[in-house]
Amino acid sequence: MSSDDTPDDREESGDVRERIEQEADRAVEQFDEGIVDLLAWILDTDTRARIYVSLRQNPESTSDEISAATGLYPSTVREALAELHDEGKVTRKKRKSDGAGNNPYEYSAIPPSELVNNIVGDVQSELNTVFNLDDHLDESNDSVSDSEPVTISVEDADDEDDE
Repeated sequence: MSSDDTPDDREESGDVRERIEQEADRAVEQFDEGIVDLLAWILDTDTRARIYVSLRQNPESTSDEISAATGLYPSTVREALAELHDEGKVTRKKRKSDGAGNNPYEYSAIPPSELVNNIVGDVQSELNTVFNLDDHLDESNDSVSDSEPVTISVEDADDEDDE
């Protein structure tokens, strides 16, 4: 600002800066909510999506750390982590400590590319079932077609860069 600026100009400039910062914060929050919504579709629930995002931001977190980061109840987090681990969507290992006592598990989420690759087969199978619905519904047709006309392939963007 120049020396010719009046106090009103400086105050107005501060208001503009504050509004811009508020809008930027709101845009980030909406972006984060959009990611959570998309992941909730992939991971079945909003809770599991929030845990996944938290683990991508803070790998090797304990269930208590995830609970604190997400604001979810510890029992809810532990239950969801057990399911996600059984499904192979998160990994876990015992946290090493020098002292005696309980060494809790620390969890990490698989990379998004692995998450996508894991669900592609399920989606492809469901789409092929729908595609072949008429064959399955036609009782007069003795030979039900098991053709799979829908094929989904996923390429990692890094793979394209290597070529």
